[in-house]
Amino acid sequence: MSASETIHVDGVWLPAASGDTREVLDPADATIIQLVAEGGAQDADAAVAAAARAFDGGAGVWPRTPVAERAALLRRVADLLQRDREEIALIESRDTGKTLEEGRVDVDDVTNAFRYFADVVTNESGGRVVDAGSADVHSVVVHEPVGVCALITPWNYPLLQASWKIAPALAAGNTFVIKPSEVTPLSTVHLIRLLVAAGLPAGVANLVTGAGVPVGARLAEHPDVDLFSFTGGLVSGTKAGQAAVAGAKKIALELGGKNPNVVFADACATEEGFDTAVDQALNAAFIHSGQVCSAGARLIIEESVRDRFVTELARRAERIKLGRGTEDGVECGPLVSQQQLDKVEAYVASALAEGARLRCGGARPEPSEVRPATGYFYPPTVLDGCHREMTVVREETFGPILTVETFTTEDEAVALANDTEYGLAGAVFSADTARARRVAARLRHGTVWINDYHPYLPQAEWGGFGKSGIGRELGPTGLDEYRESKHIYENLRPAPVRWFAG
Repeated sequence: MSASETIHVDGVWLPAASGDTREVLDPADATIIQLVAEGGAQDADAAVAAAARAFDGGAGVWPRTPVAERAALLRRVADLLQRDREEIALIESRDTGKTLEEGRVDVDDVTNAFRYFADVVTNESGGRVVDAGSADVHSVVVHEPVGVCALITPWNYPLLQASWKIAPALAAGNTFVIKPSEVTPLSTVHLIRLLVAAGLPAGVANLVTGAGVPVGARLAEHPDVDLFSFTGGLVSGTKAGQAAVAGAKKIALELGGKNPNVVFADACATEEGFDTAVDQALNAAFIHSGQVCSAGARLIIEESVRDRFVTELARRAERIKLGRGTEDGVECGPLVSQQQLDKVEAYVASALAEGARLRCGGARPEPSEVRPATGYFYPPTVLDGCHREMTVVREETFGPILTVETFTTEDEAVALANDTEYGLAGAVFSADTARARRVAARLRHGTVWINDYHPYLPQAEWGGFGKSGIGRELGPTGLDEYRESKHIYENLRPAPVRWFAG
């Protein structure tokens, strides 16, 4: 297998049908990591055909594989992920720019996702008995796999997002075609290799590397795809979702967020509370250089503590060690691409033009031994004096930009936090438990943290309100996205109905 044979169809690693390749770059210095196959519509068609055969053709053994065997395979994959933990973390760090430690955390989270869905399907009952009101009727609702699933994943957490789709899809008995982002495909290629090594039958897992157009677009519209699951940007996701809906497919869309981090003054009443709230605000905004769909990019802070809080926040943000993610001591890596760097610079420029006040960051850093001049580095940036009319406050920037808004009352805090077309995640920091829970209940966001930011659990659903998407990943609902419900009604004492006299 050559480095550019990254298309996996029916158990075989292949180059693109066109022979085209794409360079995958290291964002720390813009050097080439690897050439990968640049697939097209023909490759997507071949992958869907293989998945369809593996689902309900002559080779369609996976949907009929006993649940215990499917779960055992997922657990073998989890073990292999831990075996290759350091190798995968390095792949993810070099491909996305994140630190090695973040890459290790990702591998552990992926491992937990595979083990969780293995446990869920193992512990389920055979179906839900429905009382039909008669001893002569046996009525039960069962779950069956949807069929062929098309899975589209983003560039920021390629391995993690792949696992959130692949693990429940396989647990439910589906086959799939996955298209990772063309910017960061390498860890997904490795994951498919682990699925093969774990014993997954040929054709169940198929991979096409390539661009959203034509590969993703073809998967969205393909008549033999039964479910379309997309994680990515609002514009491209909406367009792909429309194409999928036109074919009456089941769809699941996770389209990002613009997430509020609400800090009440009472959270800062003690030195420990103040330190914790500042620290968590940094984590919320600047983990993975802010390239996180749930990043707490909007700090909404009570006016009475704003000056002290933002001053300390900016001081600490300036001290974050920016550099190549594989270097010891680096806390924040580069942005993923030149395109993303240009986008972040444009957002900061627009914010300053609209009246925001720069507290730190705001310009590319000087090159250093751990920050090559050719890398896509941008420092943590804090913009004070922001308001909802600013573009940088309304739109998802996907970069290390933290905007600051203020409030004076609880109602005002809630109104600001909910004043977004998105609704993925948010947080409330308060020493008043009743207030924190009250505000959390009023926030229109799919995940709300209280006195914390970013942790998630594979057993808890993930997804958003509003334009953050449709459907949920993780948790029992995340498994149900990949299944159809079937009602089986059995008459135990069949007899003529005599509805018609003749």
